[in-house]
Amino acid sequence: MAKDLDSTLRLLRAGSTTAATQMELCLDRARSAPCQHAFAALLPEEATREAALADRSHRPLAGLAVSVKDLFDMQGLRTTAGSQVLQDAAPAACDAVAVARLRAAGAAVIGRTQMVEFAFSGVGTNPHHGTPAAFDGRFGALPGPPRVPGGSSSGAAVSVATGAAFIGLGSDTGGSIRIPAALCGIVGFKNTARLVPTAGAVPLSTTLDTACAMTRSVRDAVLAHEILAARRITRSHAPLAAWRLGLPGGVFLDGLDPAVRKAFERSVEQLRRAGARIVEIALPEVAQLAGLQATGGFAAAESFAWHRGLLALRGSDYDPRVRMRIERGASMSAADYIDLLHARAAWIAQIEAAIDGFDALLSPTVPILAPLLSSVAPADGKDLLADAARDTEFARANALLLRNPSIVNMLDGCALSLPCHQPGELPVGMMLWHGALHDDAVLNLGLRVEEQLRIPWSVCP
Repeated sequence: MAKDLDSTLRLLRAGSTTAATQMELCLDRARSAPCQHAFAALLPEEATREAALADRSHRPLAGLAVSVKDLFDMQGLRTTAGSQVLQDAAPAACDAVAVARLRAAGAAVIGRTQMVEFAFSGVGTNPHHGTPAAFDGRFGALPGPPRVPGGSSSGAAVSVATGAAFIGLGSDTGGSIRIPAALCGIVGFKNTARLVPTAGAVPLSTTLDTACAMTRSVRDAVLAHEILAARRITRSHAPLAAWRLGLPGGVFLDGLDPAVRKAFERSVEQLRRAGARIVEIALPEVAQLAGLQATGGFAAAESFAWHRGLLALRGSDYDPRVRMRIERGASMSAADYIDLLHARAAWIAQIEAAIDGFDALLSPTVPILAPLLSSVAPADGKDLLADAARDTEFARANALLLRNPSIVNMLDGCALSLPCHQPGELPVGMMLWHGALHDDAVLNLGLRVEEQLRIPWSVCP
């Protein structure tokens, strides 16, 4: 398995490896079978050149490989957002802000990663370009038939989990960073949305979209966030016992797969034994969300506003599952939208009051294990009954995968997903979260949790 970014940077500083050598390794992994369908485009010449140049510089990312979700503009390349309808778009005139910040820090972009069309699903499937299979970033290939990687940042997750990239730049509107991080056994940090500009990224919901990244460890997530947000987090070395954590029940724990419940409860108990002060809370206000979003929510309304012209011209070229979700926004009135804005603000105030006094909250990132890819594969028209069954299972899985992480997006909060499974188990994510601008506390706590759960990033061969 691949080392994390922090360990590799230490090797570079010690002269034990070079960025060029590391890039060769990353390119080998990017071309390997586990990365099939993970990349929309590999950029080997550019990445190799940047890595070679970086060996003579001292920038933070030191020429190491970073992948970019095909949602973000890169100068001179088309941004297709996993679709067919943007295949003829003009090449981008400049880099998205997030991409520019990674490059300025010395990143070598190894390629553009595949994604759910227009980022509108938590499952990770793409009928146009294929779907990469989930890969466990801690313990290697998953046993048995292929499973979905989670979405919408599917290729980004697989690029990091397989070792093809140290950072996978992606987006999170309802969980699109944390869901694939959980299903691929890696770390995903969704920062407070306002901290990283989304300029230069194809929008899904201008209210909820967040530019952020996946990494192999929490310490890597800290570095990635500091680069993307152009800020330094305030570090805390307080022991785990100094933190007060809330453990909400209700919606967050409903319908957990037995394997998810086992891994999560085992990890919570491990943190308790290490001295963490964990308080169970009800948080019934979360149940109000379904009613708030009954008319479709921000993603439907705001995506329809952006897509309506394209839908009129090329609607048949959309993934039918994505098109259906976008078109829900057509029936949402301006009054409904304004009501939703006010209702959200009131709901945020309620939640923030309820969780005041906690340093962070603990929840399973998603309530289920990664579904088999065959159970949710896009319709192929060969067997209408089978197509209908897969569509039904897709809708069920998508709703479950989005359920927990999307609560944090509606809260305008921040959240970290880190793996909490053991060898021989399918990947399970633990989510640490809080409201807006609690990013530093969540990341600092994540470092302590990573230590206690003994996630073995630094000892990977």
